[in-house]
Amino acid sequence: MKRVFLIVLDSFGIGEMEDAEAYGDKGTNTLQSVASSSEFDMPNMKELGLFNIDGVTCREGVEQPTARIARMKEASKGKDTTIGHWEIAGIISKKPLPTYPNGFPQEILEAFSSATGRGVLCNKPYSGTEVIQKYGDEHVRTGNLIVYTSADSVFQIAAHEEVVPVETLYEYCQMAREILQGEHGVGRVIARPFVGTSGHYTRTPKRHDFSLEPPAVTMLDQLKAAGKDVISVGKIKDIFAGKGITDFVYTKGNEEGIARTLEYLDRDFEGLCFINLVDYDMLYGHRNDIEGYARALTYFDHSLPELMQKLRDDDILMITADHGCDPGYTVSTDHSREHTPFLMYGKNVAPANLGTRETFADIGATVLDYFGITPQFMGNSML
Repeated sequence: MKRVFLIVLDSFGIGEMEDAEAYGDKGTNTLQSVASSSEFDMPNMKELGLFNIDGVTCREGVEQPTARIARMKEASKGKDTTIGHWEIAGIISKKPLPTYPNGFPQEILEAFSSATGRGVLCNKPYSGTEVIQKYGDEHVRTGNLIVYTSADSVFQIAAHEEVVPVETLYEYCQMAREILQGEHGVGRVIARPFVGTSGHYTRTPKRHDFSLEPPAVTMLDQLKAAGKDVISVGKIKDIFAGKGITDFVYTKGNEEGIARTLEYLDRDFEGLCFINLVDYDMLYGHRNDIEGYARALTYFDHSLPELMQKLRDDDILMITADHGCDPGYTVSTDHSREHTPFLMYGKNVAPANLGTRETFADIGATVLDYFGITPQFMGNSML
């Protein structure tokens, strides 16, 4: 019974790509910034070979890594969660998803207001924590929805749970998802419920993403079609709009994501368990919090021995990322165009340094190769 556990450390980049300057990301290096913290301690990732990967210079590597390692290039145009995960699964996006640095066009807002029967506040790129403080009172008074975006391809809707029940907010997001197609097909429509009183509003864990459906066949589709299990932990299901998923569990953060992964390690299944650990990006990268990012990585690293001890003889553990979000890059709090790490470990996996790979899609090809499935996309197996 073969199982693959593919863990995405969301935003854990390891150094700028050659075209980083075109994205405004010259000089970014998430790993290097985080490794500068006294909170950073990753001895287990070091043994696997993290610091032996091409271009990683912030720490000394080991003489003999225990994993198969590589530095991954993103072949797609973009640097966000959706584009990165889609490429891991085999979709190379020729153009970036649309972004709205000046807010959404009036025709989109009018269609949205017509569908929901509510007005719109803000319509600008904004910090999610700041936008509810600035517009929360007006939202509570009028019932108008707080619509905002970021540097990512997202349409975010914030609403107080006592003004707009969460299930109704999800319905509004689904309405927006149906409107935002084609030219305005943003990667994600995101529900951002909050609670509290004036001056003390806080977001709740009931966020929900409504993603654009992947435009082509992915490794998830191929695994499911072959009768394999495809298990989502965290926001993977949302990123792929549920396509190719056979079982899922949502999580409230990294610690719960790791706990759910440990539970799946104890279960019998054949196929893929695809895990996203989002806190690095959501809580630390976007907030330029080097210390918090370092603590979260340290927690993951110190959890690795337990994860690895539960691996069965035919199991493979893969660790990678979807983009960068350098918390030390004070020019921006946006994602950064960086290489990502790839580490593959298992009792039957021969350690090797595979250098620099041309696309994240090699990961999807590797997963399929392990199950004897020929990928229906560009990508070369690393087995």
